[in-house]
Amino acid sequence: MKHRFLLAVCLVFAALCGFVSNHPAAGVPPAAQSAVPSIAYEKITLPNGLEVILVEDHRLPIVAVNIWYHVGPANEAPGLTGFAHLFEHMMFAGSRHLPRGLADRLLEGAGATDSNGSTDFDRTNYYDTVPSNQLELALWVHADRMGYLLDVLDQGALSNQQDVVRNERRQNVENRPYGIAEETLTHTLFPKGHPYHAAVIGSHADIQGAKLEDVRNFFIRYYSPDNASIVIAGDIDKARTRALVKKYFGSLRRGPPVVRPAVATPPITRERRVVVPDRVELPRVFMGWLTPPAFQPGDAEMAVTAQILAGGKSSRLYKSLVYERQIAQDANAEQNSYALASTFTLDVTARAGRTPQEIEEAVDAELAALRESGPSEREVERARNTIETAMLTSIEKLGDNGLANQINRYNQYTGDPGYLPKDIARLRRVTAADVQRAARTWLQAQQRAVVIAMPGTPNLVAEVPAPPPPESAPGKAPGVNRNEPWRSKPPKAGPPPKYALPQGERFVLANGLTVIHYYNSTLPLVSAQLVVGSGSDANPLDTPGLAGFTAQMLQEGTVTRSAPQIADDIAQLGAFLDTTSTPNASIASVLSLKSNFPQALDVLADVVQHPAFPNAEVERQRASRLGDLVGQRDSPEAVAAVAAVAALYGPSHPYGYAQLGTEKAIRDTTRNDLHDFWQRHYLPGNAALVVAGDISRDELKTLAEARFLGWPQAAGGPARPGDPDTTKARVVLVDKPDTPQTALRVIAVGAQRNTPDYPALEVMNASLGGLFSSRINNNLREDKGYSYGVFSAFRYDRTPGPFVIAGSVRTDVTGASVSEIFKEVRRMRDQPLPPHELAGARNSQVLSLPGRFETNSDIGASLAELYVFDLPPDYYARLPAQFSKVTAQQVQAVARQYLVPERMIVVAVGERKKIAPQLDALKLGPTELRDTDGQPIETPGK
Repeated sequence: MKHRFLLAVCLVFAALCGFVSNHPAAGVPPAAQSAVPSIAYEKITLPNGLEVILVEDHRLPIVAVNIWYHVGPANEAPGLTGFAHLFEHMMFAGSRHLPRGLADRLLEGAGATDSNGSTDFDRTNYYDTVPSNQLELALWVHADRMGYLLDVLDQGALSNQQDVVRNERRQNVENRPYGIAEETLTHTLFPKGHPYHAAVIGSHADIQGAKLEDVRNFFIRYYSPDNASIVIAGDIDKARTRALVKKYFGSLRRGPPVVRPAVATPPITRERRVVVPDRVELPRVFMGWLTPPAFQPGDAEMAVTAQILAGGKSSRLYKSLVYERQIAQDANAEQNSYALASTFTLDVTARAGRTPQEIEEAVDAELAALRESGPSEREVERARNTIETAMLTSIEKLGDNGLANQINRYNQYTGDPGYLPKDIARLRRVTAADVQRAARTWLQAQQRAVVIAMPGTPNLVAEVPAPPPPESAPGKAPGVNRNEPWRSKPPKAGPPPKYALPQGERFVLANGLTVIHYYNSTLPLVSAQLVVGSGSDANPLDTPGLAGFTAQMLQEGTVTRSAPQIADDIAQLGAFLDTTSTPNASIASVLSLKSNFPQALDVLADVVQHPAFPNAEVERQRASRLGDLVGQRDSPEAVAAVAAVAALYGPSHPYGYAQLGTEKAIRDTTRNDLHDFWQRHYLPGNAALVVAGDISRDELKTLAEARFLGWPQAAGGPARPGDPDTTKARVVLVDKPDTPQTALRVIAVGAQRNTPDYPALEVMNASLGGLFSSRINNNLREDKGYSYGVFSAFRYDRTPGPFVIAGSVRTDVTGASVSEIFKEVRRMRDQPLPPHELAGARNSQVLSLPGRFETNSDIGASLAELYVFDLPPDYYARLPAQFSKVTAQQVQAVARQYLVPERMIVVAVGERKKIAPQLDALKLGPTELRDTDGQPIETPGK
């Protein structure tokens, strides 16, 4: 389930696929002046009904394979809510020629990225991005799932995926702040019996109640070639690809005719209101309206309306409620476009001490003003420009929710994979009068549902017990398609594609500012990052969070621009500005269309070099950070992360705190503290301007000199934190009563970024917990059904960063989950990786490298990493060979060095009275209690 912009994108395909251009209309704002592109695609339909859409794009040696089955909750039978999503999981459980887990191992070992699936109200999709020489492998996998799932389907697979999906529900709905309220809004907008009423994930009772026969019938009815479309986009030869698709999918049988749901959605004629208690500190007001279906008149207007109301710092609700009146922590709005009916949703979180009533009154005043007076044409321009650039950047990626998925969306909803020019045209036609008319038509008070999330104990439905697994599985039902023995072996990879990973070209300005440039003309986009080599590692110990506070303040006013002016200038350009800090750097970034990059760079240069730190803005951002801290305490997973680093590094180390810091530090930080941090660290000799995109070196040099040479020359150097002061405890507990899951962390001090062990550590981690098919995730999710997912990772800093194993598990199996984690850690230490596992883990690192450089922002971040950690310019060019040479002995050696069970700390955030006995039984060592800020709690007698 993924939220997405439902308007289509603008200019992306112009550079991708070879287009026919139309002349722009007069008066189009600057960010929308580019010619309207057309998608160069080829579409064929196989005799069995499968629609095949091909897009040839040779920018990287990768291919995205994206399949949409035209089925979702809109097609579910009564009493089977969540079934379409459960079935999505079943498609990964194994098929006739792919025993369970094999597809994941093969694809990951082949270098696949973005391998996943998702379910929305009207469709279910499955996608992989693979190296271009592995396209046949991806087609073999997807075809076997489509054709041969029933051949091996059994109760064991269904029971396991029921456990997994119920854990997903616990993690993403019941144990996530405001998750129950969001679901309640959907329940309130649509009546019982409507296909959209139950939300995509469904209820525990219906998920657990699904029967094997239901799964078989669902597959036969909906998972056939004639109810699917496949988009293959990337580095392909279309003639060869057509032949491969026919080979793998051509013999699969058609299914029975699918009747599209024709459901009338009753209008809301009287306001509906619900109050939902939740484990949160700040109230949140949700509002929702029923709006026109996807791609129907009014849909684009509502998307523009959402951007005007709550699309960032230039929006009305942000300016009024968050910035001026300071009664709200945040504000969001979205047009969610679907086939039967769309929803326009809006949510606003109250600041501490403010009431939902205040929020409602303020929102109602802004809605009334929009209905009565409409927006200005400039507001509409800003909204259109921002939406277009956002769509362009989202389609930089071929896979995941990128280009291939958008083409499939057009195909399902409009029947035209090349609908892009029409989609852009409908967006650009939206006027201020259209927005006013849409608000009057669709956003009336009597037409809405209002859900208020309040602090309290959520009213969760009692757990439905899972029955014990059957003693013997029933006999398998016959499959749909005749077996073809040649399918039993995975296809061989083609010749390895040749590619060169981005290296970037460096030059240094006269004042010491390093500039790193990478020319990428694929899209009319440019990404710039001004990277300062000081992050939270430079925080004074009495003011943790200072680096992040300083970075946040950069957008809040300069000598010549106020905070609202910065937001409006960026939105008018259709650009995106962000400022943040990490443990090792502070970063100001901007992303824009090529045509607007000089003006966007003006803003970036201004906020970095001339921040004013106005006292009024400091107080606004202080209140905002205190509100963010409250939200952090509400999230069990965030609390686990904070408590983990606090226990591992201690209060005398800057890594021992989250980027927000502590409440005391936020309250005590002064304007002078912020100015002094900026003055000490934001220096040209301690910074690099990293630019990737459609801009030449000479163009960039001219722009950089004009905007940064006036930055006074000064040197600086990165901070070097001291040694960790790790707690003596082996188990850290944070009590979160009545939670359905335990947020777990198993943590240890790891390695620094420039360690020569890096290749071996990454290969080792891939096998242990870095990949979906890794040992830990396979154990806890796929075998045991304890979790929706548990993974591991190293965070490499200038000095040794943390190694973390993280995930949420069912409360009743907290102790068992920790025991299994340590079992896998010890197995990694005690036994060398077998050859096939070593090859898979090693190849996953080598072959997936091109996927790390799909977007300009990805390229910029990778080149910035070289600067921050002082790695050589040819680092990525040498990395594949380093990965390829990793041996099983090296993997075991780094496991023994870095994964020492006796030095690993278990952090558990959940219901103490239930999880403490389970952890005590493991006899790991001393236990300590911490609060939701990660700080130790003094207990009597200790």
